[in-house]
Amino acid sequence: MTIGSWTSLAGILAVAGFTAVLASPQSQGGPPAAPATPQIQLAPGLREVPDYRKLVVEPPAVKPPDGFTSIFNGKDLSGWHVSTTARHGVQPDFHVAHGIILGTQRPLGSGGLLLTDRKYRDFELSMEVKPDWGCDSGIFFRTTESGAAYQITMDYLPGGSMGRFIGEGGIQFGAGRGAAPGGGRAAAAAAPPAPPPSASQSNDAGMKVWKRDDWNAVRVRIEGEVPHATVWINDVQVSDATDTENHALNGMVEGPIAIQIHGGGARWQPGGFWRWRNIGIRELRK
Repeated sequence: MTIGSWTSLAGILAVAGFTAVLASPQSQGGPPAAPATPQIQLAPGLREVPDYRKLVVEPPAVKPPDGFTSIFNGKDLSGWHVSTTARHGVQPDFHVAHGIILGTQRPLGSGGLLLTDRKYRDFELSMEVKPDWGCDSGIFFRTTESGAAYQITMDYLPGGSMGRFIGEGGIQFGAGRGAAPGGGRAAAAAAPPAPPPSASQSNDAGMKVWKRDDWNAVRVRIEGEVPHATVWINDVQVSDATDTENHALNGMVEGPIAIQIHGGGARWQPGGFWRWRNIGIRELRK
């Protein structure tokens, strides 16, 4: 090889190396490359393959909105407890995985409540939720352990509503159970539910802004001895209602917050789950 050829080859290699440096994440100002996955040789003569038993991946960090204090640490259910007297069921499957609370019926047909240990009066509550279609949940406030409460509906099933202010467990909202004319939940058929409606197919304000098969941001603001509830879903206000008087049990003005797994076979699908993450609260001081 001539001196000129060596010079050309060296130039090509130098340019290639320089290009590789330019293309690296670090040189581009991007995040550093992920640490290498541990490797293992399963038998002599076989090539090495990833050994995922030694791989440690941290769950996503808890990120409540600015101004909110996290009430779920993303690791366990500290600060929460399952009701042992709830009418919807007493042994629901609430557990934490990947920075998320997952909940489902256990056994099938039996739901339950997961309550905060603390009591709250006036507050804003923020969370991200992702349910499976055909599964009914709700956000309870001023609740008893057995589930006599005010509720913000999270009825992700045919005829359901998302973000409506109602009474629960015998609590009467205004003249009846629901916040709107003809209040109360529509009956759900026991047969498998039809596919989720598109926004244009639903008359429910919450359903209209709901993102199917995705995470949805829910924010609830509760104020007043006679409770006034305002609800936003994905930053769109979907309801705003005030009770005629305080119908909470014994007129309570503060109580636990709870998330619900509805009992029964008509409002839950086998294998279905609700998921909650980034749960935060902002207490409103008067």
